[in-house]
Amino acid sequence: MSELNKDILRGGQFLVKETKCEDVFTPEDFSEEQTMMRDAVKEFNDREIIPHKTRFEAKDYALTEETMRKAGELGFLGVAVPEAYGGLGMGFVSTMLTCDYISSGTGSFSTAFGAHTGIGTMPITLYGTEEQKQKYVPALAMGERFGAYCLTEPGAGSDANSGKTTAELTADGKHYKINGQKMWISNAGFAEIFIVFARIEDDKNITGFILEYDKNNPNGVTLGEEEHKLGIRASSTRQVFFNDTLVPVENMLSVRGGGFKIAMNALNVGRIKLAAACLDSQRRIINEAVNYANERKQFKTSISEFGAIKMKLAEMATNAYVGESASYRAAKNIEDRIAIREEEGNSHQEAELKGVEEYAIECSILKVAVSEDVQNCADEGIQIFGGMGFSEETPMESAWRDARIARIYEGTNEINRLLSVGMLVKKAMKGHVDLLNPAMAVQNELMGIPSFDTPDYSELFSEEKEIIGKLKKVFLMVAGAALQKFGPDLEQHQQLLTAASNILIEIYMAESGILRTEKNVKRFGEDSQKEQIAMAKLYLYNAVETITKSAREGIISFAEGDEQRMMLMGLKRFTKYANYPNVVELRNTIAEKLKAENKYCF
Repeated sequence: MSELNKDILRGGQFLVKETKCEDVFTPEDFSEEQTMMRDAVKEFNDREIIPHKTRFEAKDYALTEETMRKAGELGFLGVAVPEAYGGLGMGFVSTMLTCDYISSGTGSFSTAFGAHTGIGTMPITLYGTEEQKQKYVPALAMGERFGAYCLTEPGAGSDANSGKTTAELTADGKHYKINGQKMWISNAGFAEIFIVFARIEDDKNITGFILEYDKNNPNGVTLGEEEHKLGIRASSTRQVFFNDTLVPVENMLSVRGGGFKIAMNALNVGRIKLAAACLDSQRRIINEAVNYANERKQFKTSISEFGAIKMKLAEMATNAYVGESASYRAAKNIEDRIAIREEEGNSHQEAELKGVEEYAIECSILKVAVSEDVQNCADEGIQIFGGMGFSEETPMESAWRDARIARIYEGTNEINRLLSVGMLVKKAMKGHVDLLNPAMAVQNELMGIPSFDTPDYSELFSEEKEIIGKLKKVFLMVAGAALQKFGPDLEQHQQLLTAASNILIEIYMAESGILRTEKNVKRFGEDSQKEQIAMAKLYLYNAVETITKSAREGIISFAEGDEQRMMLMGLKRFTKYANYPNVVELRNTIAEKLKAENKYCF
């Protein structure tokens, strides 16, 4: 690996370092192997999932299980599993790709797939002993047995470490006896391997265990009825009860008290993969919306000709494009970081764990941004269909219902917003990301006299990239001042943290869209990227509006007097365009392309 790669951005550093477009990975960079994988997964989705949509919506749990077995036979459940344990041993980008394109047929299958491959299999792959991996992982990778992950309890949701389920060593020292109750357990109805979290004695942290479940010999395990849910209707979701359930001592996962760490790291991977799982859903919703808008006539005109509809289509496509740009940018960073660690002699387990942990901030950012975009996309999809959108006969209402869970699981978006800023502050405290010096520089800049020169913006994206740099200053100004004022107590001020995280999220997403487009303009020429340029500019314009609102809210809520006035002036300076884009023209450019191609074509 070249020395250049040793210098790849660490997690969170995007905020304080400039990224060159050549250094980001984009979907246009997929290798031949990755493209073949994507096409195979798309073909599976089109053949095995989409034609059976009505059966999934009618809560056909058996169909979900059967389709999962087929996915296992084709190797899709083992993409991330090393070859030594029966998997394909592909890189992190391929894992994301598979998750992206297999998830759009129905949220029911997407949830079963995500729960099995992510939190069902991965904890054993990454934390298991050699014996545990040899025993359990091959059957999970091939879809011969399915996994479920028992963490959430009636009283312990976001506060995962507060669970009441207990594990007590038996008198002969050979087993742990588990007692307690878990809820919202995906795949519970057909899983045979449960990752169960329980507390031993008065331990501060919970411990993970691998439990084999056989319905003919239940070992004190009983399952509740299937939950009736708003969406993801054919994904099996049940309560699981443990009554003196015996687990052999050798089935402890990792170390005693190590369960909370397993849970948190599994969620990091789950978060970025959840972002991936929302991408193709957006593409398909846009395809349906464009098809309908082109066909539907009102006042003797296709509704796709109307500005109000063009506006919706353009915004939907823009968010999908930027979400895709940011997700694959982060995925490749993780893949590179894993490779560097393996090269330095880390085991695959250690390298993967540390690689994902490094980018936990980006994982949280993506989870929030893309889950909210898919919900908005489905919501606008219903609106474009009008009354028909509300009917079960059209695909929009199920897409909308399925999208709703994405903002809740893998940690709610509220928790992830707080986490993204909280983790950044912790990284700064540890010296992994230097926030202090850039924040001081911004403070000094606010005291100085601004330059009134108009720079030369003739080069593509030169103004946009300067604005991104200034938006980073907004974050440093607001978060820096809040940190100075509240110190470690900042985490008590959740509304301020939420405002700061909105700024952080928009910076990462907007920058990712611009860098992808700039890279492709350099490769394929400006003419081929006209609509992508429009999307990158439109997203940035919207991001500036969101950042201005969140920053102003923060500033006027914790600063007063001269400090408040100075920061508000700084905000105005840092969010000002020299040349505002023509927003309507940008949207029309994007919508016309969608209309002509009759699909999402980026």
